[in-house]
Amino acid sequence: MTGHFPHCLVPATRAFAFIALLASLAACSPSTPRLPKLTPDAVVLAFGDSLTAGTGAEEATAYPAVLAQLIRRRVVNAGVPGEISAEGRERLPALLEEHRPQLVILCHGGNDLLRGREAGGIDANLRGMIRAAQAQGASILLVGVPAPNLARAVPDFYRALARDLKLPYEGEILSRIEGDHSLKSDPIHPNAAGYRLFAERIASLLREAGAL
Repeated sequence: MTGHFPHCLVPATRAFAFIALLASLAACSPSTPRLPKLTPDAVVLAFGDSLTAGTGAEEATAYPAVLAQLIRRRVVNAGVPGEISAEGRERLPALLEEHRPQLVILCHGGNDLLRGREAGGIDANLRGMIRAAQAQGASILLVGVPAPNLARAVPDFYRALARDLKLPYEGEILSRIEGDHSLKSDPIHPNAAGYRLFAERIASLLREAGAL
């Protein structure tokens, strides 16, 4: 027996090395857009409608309150039940001025969808909110809201918006909650367990994006 490896093993060895290289490159190119690291005294503005306000649960179990515990930062609950995105766009600048957040978690558009509003109008209002927040120096995490149909799918424009503006994006957790009766307080809103799951997913995404 000689000290040489059979020739048939060389291609396999090279193939393994190539696969390892691809895996290494993938690890160096995370798919989640990066966020600046939140300082210990950072303010996070959770902005939206009833899903942010915590309708269906106590204030202490709404997702912003739970998220504050998970990330050990101040999280302002800026949710207004029933608000449509045009109203949110008008309301946001004063809150940005008041709280000076490092991060805005934008979860809006659900009431527009319930009322059958056009996707283009919702998209334009979300873009306006994002521009306003970024002009104040805040980063954005975008949350997609499911359409009120049997599929409970999040409209495509949310993902396209996040991709276009290179924003960290969560587009699955609310659909998952909406499809599980044990996580809901009524046909639309989560219960305390649902809001906790929502907060846990946002905290996880913040870690993936480098904010924590």
